[in-house]
Amino acid sequence: MPSAKDGSPTAMSRTAVERKSDRELVVTRTFNAPAHIVFEAWSKPELFKLWWVPKSAGLSLLSCDMDVRTGGAYRLVFRHPISDQPMAFFGTYREVTPPKLIVWTNEESDQGAVTTVTFEEDVGRTRVTLHELYPTKAALDEALAGSAEALPEQFAQLDELLADRS
Repeated sequence: MPSAKDGSPTAMSRTAVERKSDRELVVTRTFNAPAHIVFEAWSKPELFKLWWVPKSAGLSLLSCDMDVRTGGAYRLVFRHPISDQPMAFFGTYREVTPPKLIVWTNEESDQGAVTTVTFEEDVGRTRVTLHELYPTKAALDEALAGSAEALPEQFAQLDELLADRS
């Protein structure tokens, strides 16, 4: 199997999801776009909402408010067909360094992770590493049974968006 460094289409399209410890999840993928364009897809609400919601999940993104700067906040509100009530996800940006780093909190419950996303460019391609640190093993177990399993689909959708922008 090709490694992510060899630049082949198979390697570049591969999303690796790895549980690093009882509380840590790391997801990596290399995109065929420069870091500033990949960073924009994570930091501009009009782009973020085009790829973040996995199409297979049946969710609708009702609102996407993002102030992507150190000390800024975000709030995403979703609707799912099986629920009468919308679901809100929100938190604050602890550190933002364009186009290299975004760190945010997930504050909708006391089991929310701190998420760190790094963008490393190499010859016009960008390796994205998403690292989530959960407060407990149970919180990570729950994420792996739910939202985390959608990350490969989300990253594939981001790949499609970037192909149109590069």
